[in-house]
Amino acid sequence: MTALRTNQDLDPRRLREVFGIFPSGVVAVAAVVDGLPVGLAASSFTSVSLDPPLVSFSIANASKTWPDLRRAGHVGVTILADHHSGVARQLAGAVDRRFDGLALTATTDGAVTLDDGLAHFDTTIHQEVIAGDHTIVLLRLHSARHDGQPSSSPLVFHRSRFGRLHAG
Repeated sequence: MTALRTNQDLDPRRLREVFGIFPSGVVAVAAVVDGLPVGLAASSFTSVSLDPPLVSFSIANASKTWPDLRRAGHVGVTILADHHSGVARQLAGAVDRRFDGLALTATTDGAVTLDDGLAHFDTTIHQEVIAGDHTIVLLRLHSARHDGQPSSSPLVFHRSRFGRLHAG
């Protein structure tokens, strides 16, 4: 077992490798901004609080998408299913093609979700916390729904790859 002993071991490439050992789910975060869908994929989504109902994700401070997305009145969050690895790559790709061919629903408040996701949330930004080279975005939930199919599995990001859960 390799131990991290000094600050020299904490270089970003090494940290990314070590952080990648822990799997995480993947979500789409999207909204209508200036009449068009704007969004991104995030692998840092987590539940935070039941009262008030809060979730969070982290975004790189260098993100070109977040400054536009954060102007939205409401933001949609979709938990991606294990068949969405291509969608996750698309949402991380060229800005003008992120939503090509995807079935979307937008609320009257502008929250955008992917129709075939496992769960959908309508949120507003509750708070942003600067945390090093990322910002932790706390989102207040206004509605939550899921497809109710127990056979569906979430998309998982692990060791810099997309995958699926395997029942043990």
